[in-house]
Amino acid sequence: MSDDTDKTALRTLARTRRRAFLTSLDPLAHRLAFKAVPSPLARRLADMQTVALYMGLDDEAPAQRLAPQLTAMGKTLALPRVIDRLGSMDFLAWTPEDQLHPGLYGTHHPEPSGPAVAPDAIIAPLLGFDRTMNRLGQGGGYYDRAFARFPDALRIGLAWSVQEQDALPADPWDLPLDIILTEIELIEGPDA
Repeated sequence: MSDDTDKTALRTLARTRRRAFLTSLDPLAHRLAFKAVPSPLARRLADMQTVALYMGLDDEAPAQRLAPQLTAMGKTLALPRVIDRLGSMDFLAWTPEDQLHPGLYGTHHPEPSGPAVAPDAIIAPLLGFDRTMNRLGQGGGYYDRAFARFPDALRIGLAWSVQEQDALPADPWDLPLDIILTEIELIEGPDA
């Protein structure tokens, strides 16, 4: 089986596990998840200005719930804007009061004519992760390209704990995460 086939099967399994987990999760626990920036992460973000979030789709971990606390910490927030179907994405400044505009693949982003910003930290969705800090995304390469474009940005994966895998295949272009935040723990990579 090729790495592409492995990743396709892993994506299917990850979506099924995530959906089953969220169906069984207590509604209160779901509403409270990801409402706070843990202290170790807050310390890592202390000297950073711009933090890129995302608007969670379907059953993705909801990064937008971190916005109030990040704003209170004085951070400029940004959301991704998918530019094309070839994996191009930039980040636009955003506040929770801003109207969002529909984008590709069901995404939403700030006013498209706004200036792009360079994030100091990128909080990324994922389908799976492992303890070696590998991330399994949707397969379009958007975040891989963003991580490469902003090599100094702190790479943070946001996930439900059930999305952890024993090991994930990694291609040469896959950049490992620095931190993974789940509803139950903060995992820091060896270089964190």
